[in-house]
Amino acid sequence: MSSEVPVAQSPTRAAVILPWERPDRQDEVRAAEARLEEAVGLAASIGLVIVRQAVLLLRARRPATLLGSGQVESLRQAVQEDRVAVVVVDTRLTPVQQRNLEKALGCKVIDRTALILDIFGERAATKEGSLQVELAHLEYQRSRLVRTWTHLERQRGGFGFLGGPGETQIEADRRMIGDRIVRLKRELEQVRRTRGLHRAARRRVPFPVVALVGYTNAGKSTLFNALTGATVYAQDQLFATLDPTMRGIRLPSGRRIILSDTVGFISDLPTELIAAFRATLEEVAEADIILHVRDISHPDTTAQRADVEEVLEGMATSGTLEGDWRRRVIEVQNKADLLGGRDAVPPRAGSVAISAITGDGLPELLAAIDQRLTEAMEIVQYTIPVKDGALLAWLYAHGEVTSRDDGEQAIVVTVRLLPADRARFEQQLASRER
Repeated sequence: MSSEVPVAQSPTRAAVILPWERPDRQDEVRAAEARLEEAVGLAASIGLVIVRQAVLLLRARRPATLLGSGQVESLRQAVQEDRVAVVVVDTRLTPVQQRNLEKALGCKVIDRTALILDIFGERAATKEGSLQVELAHLEYQRSRLVRTWTHLERQRGGFGFLGGPGETQIEADRRMIGDRIVRLKRELEQVRRTRGLHRAARRRVPFPVVALVGYTNAGKSTLFNALTGATVYAQDQLFATLDPTMRGIRLPSGRRIILSDTVGFISDLPTELIAAFRATLEEVAEADIILHVRDISHPDTTAQRADVEEVLEGMATSGTLEGDWRRRVIEVQNKADLLGGRDAVPPRAGSVAISAITGDGLPELLAAIDQRLTEAMEIVQYTIPVKDGALLAWLYAHGEVTSRDDGEQAIVVTVRLLPADRARFEQQLASRER
């Protein structure tokens, strides 16, 4: 029996490089620094130890290496000095650029897409999340299969009587990846249908849905936990949660809502991963209210808000989200404690300043949600037969009864209802009258 003690694996040393093509103005320098900080956070979130970080100004993109020859040589020396095992280049590299940089630097090189794919692979918890990440990985892999990779040029025997030259290994690999992609897409469609049934079931027992959206690391999961008392994973790292999480809570008015936490948005999301947001985006599209959670203390908070709004506007353009989605948004200016409290946050129409960590401002946020739901309600009057207590109970459960006149045969009720609830109730009425 072996008594060997397993040796702890030393952490992987990494350098994070941001190629920057923009003018050297002061505001652009701040933007580059914020982008580099985000890239460092992404790399650190999967356990890499960042020993060097830098912004490299590009005069022109080199097809072979992206960077200039002097920059490559300087980076090679830094890699050797700092014993760097992985260089993260915070942009999209072509397969040829990645291969040439690995040869020149003598270490592994990954681009922004590969980095975010790794993070998504670690964080995905639900079946759909895992399938989406695998699909994105395969589509990225397929784009890396280029003929400059000599080990993929081996010939295999052909099929049929004529034999022929057969297919190269690269063609076989591409075909296998293509087959797996087709199977994954079929599985995903089944998962989506199942989730659609779950949403339909929620509509039958309807409560207003309030969805949290925002830039990654804005504090959405911390806010979700503070409001629901749940224990959703919340860490000071990018993409701490990937899959939608839902809990029911009660507002000060007594109205019950469903709160949905979603994945954080990020700038320049790799195209392979846009589909991985689908589950989250569908929950947002279904929401009665969208809480846009912002890290108001972040130096790049305005640009982050623009990134989130750009994604939502894109959903509206594609028809996934209603065109007037902005009227459903309450902006949540989070992390006010880092600025010295709520009073230090500049007031902004349609927003509420809070600190999810300390709880400061949470009562005001719940009141704002209540108020927004009330504004969206319609006042309607119904005559309900006395014997039909179930319909009356439904109105009390899902609306606000403002007046009631009990007669011998019928009860006249004036009630405030959300438009969706009004449609459901009138559907029930119509089916009983048939």
